[in-house]
Amino acid sequence: MFVYFLNDKSVNEKCHELHQRFNQLPKLSFPLSLEQIPDNGIYILFEKGEHAHDTNRIVRVGTHTGENQLKPRIKQHFVREKKDRSIFRKNIGRCILNKSNDPFLEHWDLDLTTRKAREKHASEIDFDKQANIEKQVSEYLRSRFSIAVFEVPEKEDRLHMESRITSTVSLCDDCKPSTSWLGLDSTKQKIRESGLWQVNELYKTPFDSEELKKIIRKFVES
Repeated sequence: MFVYFLNDKSVNEKCHELHQRFNQLPKLSFPLSLEQIPDNGIYILFEKGEHAHDTNRIVRVGTHTGENQLKPRIKQHFVREKKDRSIFRKNIGRCILNKSNDPFLEHWDLDLTTRKAREKHASEIDFDKQANIEKQVSEYLRSRFSIAVFEVPEKEDRLHMESRITSTVSLCDDCKPSTSWLGLDSTKQKIRESGLWQVNELYKTPFDSEELKKIIRKFVES
């Protein structure tokens, strides 16, 4: 069992506190009330059937880089059916296809963001099939996830906190996916192993106890 100690608290203890604090925040579910989402901030995702620390398990941590882009970013995940604009959507689609050994996975993996890419692969792709998978992804997202958000005005603070939260959760031995978690069918090893719907900022530097206390006081309790 891996327990990472910093100061007087283990990562598991700090992760427990994050889970308790974030689960106390108001949760949004689809259809989303965008007026309840700040212009700039961090979002925490919970998923039905996933539990840790005697509460809902954190399954994704996210933010945005552009100014006033939190609402558009969340809409890219939950509203707009364009997998190449949301790596979260793309990863869920990968799991749906991989779970059923669907060969369309190869086409789903293609990035069709640019016109050049669309023209190059247009003849290869069944776009009706792609639209169907997009709808399955939307149904999964909208029926199974809830969101907690909190305001973080400055970009530097947002990116720092996103990394610290993600690292703390990914290093925690008490945060394990359920045996039925869809992410276990991911083609991405980091998703399968971490139990998180992301591959970036995993296993880096977690919060130290003093920073965690300051962050919660400044952003979560305010």
